[in-house]
Amino acid sequence: MPSIQVAIPSHNLKEKMTETDRTGYLRIALLLVGVIFTVGIYPLTIVWPSGWSWHMGQSHYLTMILGIYATLGIFLLLASRNPLAHLSLIWFTVWSSIVHAGIMAVQSLANPEHRGHLWGDVLALFLVAGVLAFLTPRGAAAKSA
Repeated sequence: MPSIQVAIPSHNLKEKMTETDRTGYLRIALLLVGVIFTVGIYPLTIVWPSGWSWHMGQSHYLTMILGIYATLGIFLLLASRNPLAHLSLIWFTVWSSIVHAGIMAVQSLANPEHRGHLWGDVLALFLVAGVLAFLTPRGAAAKSA
């Protein structure tokens, strides 16, 4: 009878992962976020407007924010080739996502018609910030880049 092995998740995942592993996962995360920022946000505003679009119908705001995120997405795709050479861009993405999501969260809570955003773009930006922050090296690991 074959043996079954069960992986028990580590409470200290960050310490168990090697820097090479983290950089590899960071590259994948940058690719995914880059693609979503570049071409994925607009379809989300069509499919789930209450979670992704702040204005109904034609909106100058939507066009501007899509342009900003598409530009950032392209640069994240470029950074995915060598993430350690683009740490400032990655940290900009982390912190600007936290600030943007925080502002949207407050606006969503203040305006009941926008509560769907708490489960859409607000949650997504906090997730992006968390994943990139978790995978991005700090201290000696970042300085050796």
